[in-house]
Amino acid sequence: MLTGRDSLNRLIGKRRRYLPNRESLLSAPIQVTLLNELLLDACLARGTKRKLTQRTLLQLNFSAQTQDQNHSNETKLSTTNVFSEGPVESLEQNSICGLANYVAVEDYNSNHWRSTENTTSHQRINCDEKTPLSSPHINGPEHDVNVTVDGMSEATLRTFIVGRRYSDEKEIKIGAHISLSRDPNNVKDPNAIKVFSADSGCCKVLGYLPKELSEYLSPLMEKYSLSFEGFVISAPKHSLDVVQIKITYHKIESDNENDDDIEVSTCLWKRALHVARSAKGYPSSMIKYQCNFNLLIQEVLGNSRHLFKADEIDFLESFSMLSEDSQRLFVRLYMRKGPWFRLSNISYPEVSNSREAVRELIDNGYICSSEDTNELHDAIKDICNLLTVSELREISCVLQNCHRGSRKQKVIASLLCFYEDGICPFLPKMILDRTGLCIRVASKAEHLIWRAERLFFLNGEQDLSAFLLVDLGIVKYPTYNCIIAEQIFSGLCDLLAYEEAIELAQIMDQSLDENNIELVLRCIMIAESRMSSSSCKAVQSITSELANTFHSCFSASWVYSKVVLLGISFLEREQRFNDAINLLRRLLSCFTCDSRRGYWTLRLSIDLEHMGCPSESLSVAEGGLLDSWVRAGSRVALQRRVLRLGKPPRRWKIPSFSESIKRKITEIHVQGRPLNCEIGMKSWFYGEDGEKCGVEQLALQYYAGEGGGWHGVHTESGIWLTIFGLLMWDILFSDVPDVFRSRFQNAPLDLATDSFYIVRKNLIESQLQKIYDGMAEEILITSWESHVGTVCRGVNWDRHSLSELRAAVTCIGGPCLAHLCRHLAQDYGSWSSGMPDLLIW
Repeated sequence: MLTGRDSLNRLIGKRRRYLPNRESLLSAPIQVTLLNELLLDACLARGTKRKLTQRTLLQLNFSAQTQDQNHSNETKLSTTNVFSEGPVESLEQNSICGLANYVAVEDYNSNHWRSTENTTSHQRINCDEKTPLSSPHINGPEHDVNVTVDGMSEATLRTFIVGRRYSDEKEIKIGAHISLSRDPNNVKDPNAIKVFSADSGCCKVLGYLPKELSEYLSPLMEKYSLSFEGFVISAPKHSLDVVQIKITYHKIESDNENDDDIEVSTCLWKRALHVARSAKGYPSSMIKYQCNFNLLIQEVLGNSRHLFKADEIDFLESFSMLSEDSQRLFVRLYMRKGPWFRLSNISYPEVSNSREAVRELIDNGYICSSEDTNELHDAIKDICNLLTVSELREISCVLQNCHRGSRKQKVIASLLCFYEDGICPFLPKMILDRTGLCIRVASKAEHLIWRAERLFFLNGEQDLSAFLLVDLGIVKYPTYNCIIAEQIFSGLCDLLAYEEAIELAQIMDQSLDENNIELVLRCIMIAESRMSSSSCKAVQSITSELANTFHSCFSASWVYSKVVLLGISFLEREQRFNDAINLLRRLLSCFTCDSRRGYWTLRLSIDLEHMGCPSESLSVAEGGLLDSWVRAGSRVALQRRVLRLGKPPRRWKIPSFSESIKRKITEIHVQGRPLNCEIGMKSWFYGEDGEKCGVEQLALQYYAGEGGGWHGVHTESGIWLTIFGLLMWDILFSDVPDVFRSRFQNAPLDLATDSFYIVRKNLIESQLQKIYDGMAEEILITSWESHVGTVCRGVNWDRHSLSELRAAVTCIGGPCLAHLCRHLAQDYGSWSSGMPDLLIW
C-alpha cells in the first residue's frame, strides 16, 4: 500500500458514479514547473497527445454573495440557548418515523437546528435534547398535555405503533382495542413495550411503542402500577406503516405511595407527554430511512443555504413535495450501487406503485431512464451488465457471434465491439427488448445529495448508512452540544474548489487501481499546479492563519497536498527520486505551518541520500530539527539520521541529543518453534500450550512464565488512546464552538490540531493535575461505567477490559500518566501511534 493511500481513500469515501468536473480537470492547462517538464517528457515519450483548452472551476467567476449574505457576515455573534430545561424537554427526532424494518432500536439523539438568513449567527444546540422536525403541512396526534399522575386515576395520550414488521397481525382496523405489556428481555431495548390486540383471544402482537416513549412509560408500568389500554384511531395505508393509537392509563391506588414516588412518577409522565407532543411533526406513514433522508436535506439547507444556487435549493426542497412512494424509491436507489437498474427488478414492500413513482421521479429530474437516447448511447456498457449471461449469449447468437463458454465480461466486450464498429447499430434496441425500461439516479440529483452528505457529515467515511447503524443500536454516539459560530465554507466558490479537488483525488485513486500510469502522472501534475496556483495561494493565506485548527482540512489546497503526497510515494516506488524530491520541496514551500512537515522533511532527506547526496541529506535533516512543526516520531527519525550521516569529517561536534538516541535498550531473546518460514508472511509459532500464536503472544507467554510472572497485553498505541479517551472524556466533549457539527461525531473536529489544547488549556491542566495526584483510577472507573459502549475516537471497548485498564493506570502512576496525556492533548496526531507492541506490568 502506497503511503497516503488509506488517508486519501478515507477523504474520498464512497466513490461517486458521476464526476461533473472530470473533463475540465484533465484537459485544463497546467503551469509548467521543473517537475511538470520531467513528467511531460516521460508521458510524451509514450506518444500521448493532450488537449489543453477547457477552463476549470478555479478559473471561472462565480456570482458574488447576496446583500443578505454580506450583511450576515458582519452581524455580531450572539448566543441563544435553545433549550432551557433538562431531560423534561427531551424530544426524539425519530420517535414516530415508523421504522418499518426494525423495532426497539437505539435511536440517535438527533438534533435539528434552523439557520436564518443570518448564516453566521452563533447558535447553541444542546444535542442531548431532541427537537422535532417541524412542518406546517402535517397534522399529528393530540393528547392531554396538562395531565399529571398526582391525584389522577386515569389519563390519555396519542402515539404510534412502530416496528410493524414484527407484527403477528398485518391488517389493523380503526377502533381495534389494544393493550400494552412490558418486554424486558428485548435485546435491543430493555425498556421495550409491546402492543397487543385486545380483540383477539390469542393476544397477537401488533408492534411496539416508540423507544423514546417506552423509556418513560416502562418505569411507570413496573414501579408505579400503571396499566395501559387503548384503541386504534387511524388505519395504515400499508401493512408496514406506523399506526396511530390512543392509549389510556389506569392507576392502581397504593397505600405505600409517598411524596417522592408521586414526584418521580409525575416527572416521568410529563416527559412521556413531551415525547408524544414531538410526534406531531411527522407524517404517520413516513418510514425511518425516508425520514432520515428528509432530515439530512433540511438540516443542510437550514445551515448551509449559502452554498447552493437558487435552482439547486428549489430542486432539493422539491423532494419533500414528492409522493411517499417516490421518496422511498429514490432513497432506495440512491443507496444502491447501480448505476443502472431494471425497472422490472425493482420491488419494495413499502413502495406500493413503483411505475408511478418512477414516472414522478423522471418528471421532477431525480432519475433518468433508458428512453432518453442520449443516456442510452453513453451508458450502453453499464446497461449490458444488467443482462444475464443467458440473455447476452442469446443476443450474441442472433449476431452469429456465439460465446457459449465465455465469461460475461468477454461477451459484453465482444458485443460492444460490434456496436462501436457499426456492425450492429440495433444493439441498444436488442438489449432493451430484454431488460425493459432501465433507470438511474440523475447526475444533478446525485451531485447535490453527495454535497449535502458531505456538508452534513464533513467527511467521506460516513453517509446515510450512519443513521441506520444508530437506528439499529449498533453505534451509539456521545452526548455533546453543537455551538455553531462560524461556517466551514465561507462561500460557494470555496466549496466548489474543495469538491473539484476531491474529484481529482478520486481520479488519482481509480488510476492507481487501473494501473494507468499516464493518468496518475497527470493527476500529480494537476495537483501540484493547483496547490501552488494563485487560487490556492489565496486559500493558503487564510489557512496559514488557521493551520493549527481544523479549518485547513476543508480547503482545496489541503486535498491537493494529499494527492501530491500519494504521488510522491508512487514516484519513490518507481525509483524516480528526483521527481519526488521536487514535489517534497514544493510541499515544504507551500505549507509552512503544517504538522505533516516532519514526515515531508524526513522523506526529502531519505530521497536525497538515494540520489547520492549525503551532505545535502544531512543539511535537510539538521534544518528539520530547527522546524517547530517537526515533532514526535519524525523528530526522532531525523535525529537518528543526523547521528548516522553527521560523522567526521562531515561533522565533528556531537549533538546534544546523542545520548538519548544511542541509549542501550535491553534485548531479550525468546525461542519458539515456527509454523511457517515464508518471506513476507506473518510468522506463526507453537505457543507454550501447543496452540498457534503470533510472535507477540509468544513473548507475552514468556513474560508470564519464566520471564518473571508479568501480566501484559498486545496493544501498540491502543491502550494508551483508550486510557486517554476515558480520562479526558468530559474535556473531549466539552462546550467549544464549531468543533461539533452533527450528531454523528466520535471526537471534536480539532482533536488532531494544536488548537485542541490551546482552547481547552485550563480544563485540560485541571484534569491532568487530578491524574497527577493519583485520581486516575477513580476517573477511569466513573468514565467507563458512564459511557461504556459509546463510540469515542481511540477508545476500544472490546479489546481492553476495565480490569486491564485499571491495572495499567495504577502501575504507570499519576505523574507519568499525566505526562502521557499532556502529550496526546497537545499533539494527538503525532503521538497517537508508534508505541511498543507490548505493555506488561
